[in-house]
Amino acid sequence: MNLWKKNLIDIAPYVAGEQPDKTDFIKLNANENPYPPSPLVTSAINSFDTESLRKYPDANAVPLLKALGEYYGVPYKNVFAGNGSDDVLALCFRAFFNSDKPILYPDITYSFYPVWCHMLNIPYETLPLDDDFNIRPEDYARENGGVVICNPNAPTSIGRGLDFIRMILDENKDSVVIVDEAYVDFGGESALPLLKEYPNLAVVKTFSKSRSLAGLRIGFCIAGDELISALRAAKDSYNSYPLDSVAIAAGCASAADEDYYRSTLEKIIATRTRLTAALREMGFVLPDSSTNFLFASHPEYRAADICGYLKTKDIYVRYFDKPRIDDRLRITIGTDEEIDALISALQEYTSGGLNPLAGR
Repeated sequence: MNLWKKNLIDIAPYVAGEQPDKTDFIKLNANENPYPPSPLVTSAINSFDTESLRKYPDANAVPLLKALGEYYGVPYKNVFAGNGSDDVLALCFRAFFNSDKPILYPDITYSFYPVWCHMLNIPYETLPLDDDFNIRPEDYARENGGVVICNPNAPTSIGRGLDFIRMILDENKDSVVIVDEAYVDFGGESALPLLKEYPNLAVVKTFSKSRSLAGLRIGFCIAGDELISALRAAKDSYNSYPLDSVAIAAGCASAADEDYYRSTLEKIIATRTRLTAALREMGFVLPDSSTNFLFASHPEYRAADICGYLKTKDIYVRYFDKPRIDDRLRITIGTDEEIDALISALQEYTSGGLNPLAGR
């Protein structure tokens, strides 16, 4: 046996939504924004001075930090930017969770959290959602090495208000609490107003969803001085230049175009409302969503079968073959045309009586 193989990492990696090797299909499985980024982003990229790429970018992406600080009304020194919120969250785990006590997060949530815990040897415990897929704040009133809450939660789509976050913070004043707000812009309530009260709170956001920049990888964290200082130390010990110069310029342009950002959100929310009503009319069961996706099940049809049928129509949604949620589909909100095609396919499936669940 080659003994060097024992030194290779043994970890179950995060699995993204299926990426078909073709272009002519409807992709509703990755929670991407169906609309292009702001025209100001296009202009910033087209006018970018490529000669400057021979130099390293600003190590801390200060121009972007200043733009974000102005947008959110916080000092820019309290903003940290990284290569997508996944990069920022991974650095948060590295910087904030160095106790021998387990960190806590829900059993049904963003599936990258356990990957980082295994990668970084961070002990953790998952706490079950209730039968309606709600996080129970009272479960987090226990000794721990940190808390991670995705709000609105993924893949459940359920968002909770500030009172909910405050309950968790009040019970965890000796731990860092990360609130992952990847989807908050679609109808959730941000924890940013609580930063002045809780120096142990870190709020993580992204440009990938609401600002249509998943392909540029821009994420950021807003927190107090000590947490940001720890994040920068972790970054500089890992990758001193996480954001490239083009991403910084595009991010600044996107932050400056409030009208386009709001109009895109309004379109997605309107389509979400229409799709929610259509699914319920077909007998699907789903919570009200605060995100750019829906989390739906049907009492008469298996989610895996529905997912497979939609693929025959070149429509891709997300199916999780996991305990407690293997009867559900996560459906990204696409354009009206894409959602029309989805509704038509689902109506055909449900009206045709295809693959009903035995005994249900």
